[in-house]
Amino acid sequence: MSRVIDNFLKVKDEVTAACVAAGRPESDVKLLVVSKTIPVPVLMELYDFGVREFAENREPELTMKREVMPDDIIWHFIGPVQSNKIRKIVRLADVVHSVESLSQLQKFERIAGEEKRNPRVLLEVNVSGELSKGGIAPEDLFQLVRCASECNNVHVCGMMTMAPFEAETAELTAIFSRLKELRDEAGQLYEIPLPVLSMGMSGDFPAAIACGSTIVRIGSRIFEGIERISR
Repeated sequence: MSRVIDNFLKVKDEVTAACVAAGRPESDVKLLVVSKTIPVPVLMELYDFGVREFAENREPELTMKREVMPDDIIWHFIGPVQSNKIRKIVRLADVVHSVESLSQLQKFERIAGEEKRNPRVLLEVNVSGELSKGGIAPEDLFQLVRCASECNNVHVCGMMTMAPFEAETAELTAIFSRLKELRDEAGQLYEIPLPVLSMGMSGDFPAAIACGSTIVRIGSRIFEGIERISR
C-alpha cells in the first residue's frame, strides 16, 4: 500500500472515530481531500482507490487538474474568490466554499446563468473575527442569506468557516458551534435549507465534527511526506 493511501485510511479512521464520539453516523461527514500543490500522479492513486472529490484553492491549478484528470471528479474551490476569476470558477468548480459578500454572490448568480451552470455554493463566515481570515462578518450574514434564498442559478446549500491555527479546544468549540447556530437561525428565518457545514481541517476536525460539521477539509495529514508542486 502506498504512503498516500495509508495516510488517507488513517485519517478516515479518525473521522469515523470522531463521528462515533459525537454520536453521529459516519455517513454524516464527508472527508474532502485538499489536493492543492499535490502532483496529479499522486492524486490518481487516490482516484484509483475510489476518491472522487478534491479541493483546490487557486484557479490555475484547478484548471490544469480538471483538464488532465477524469471527468467524474467533483471539484471544490476553497480559496479566496477574486472577482475577475468568478467566470472561470463557475466553469470549473462544482462546489464553491468561499463566497463572502453580497456582490460576489450576485456575480456568481449572474454568471452561472450565462454559463448555464448550477454550482453549489457555501457562504464563508469569519466567526473568529481574525483579520487574516476571509469571510463575511456574522452580523452581515443574514442579508447574504436573504439574497441566497432568491437565487435560481447557484444552489446555496450551507456555510464554511476556518478557526485560528493554534486555537484550544474550547475556542474551537465556540467557533464551530456558533457557525451552526448562525446556519440554523438564518435557514429558519428565510426558509432555505442549508444542510452543509464545511468546517474542520487537519488540526481541528474532531472538534468540528463534534459541533456538527458535514465536510472536513483535509490535506496535510493525507499528503504528509509527499513532495509538492512549487508555486
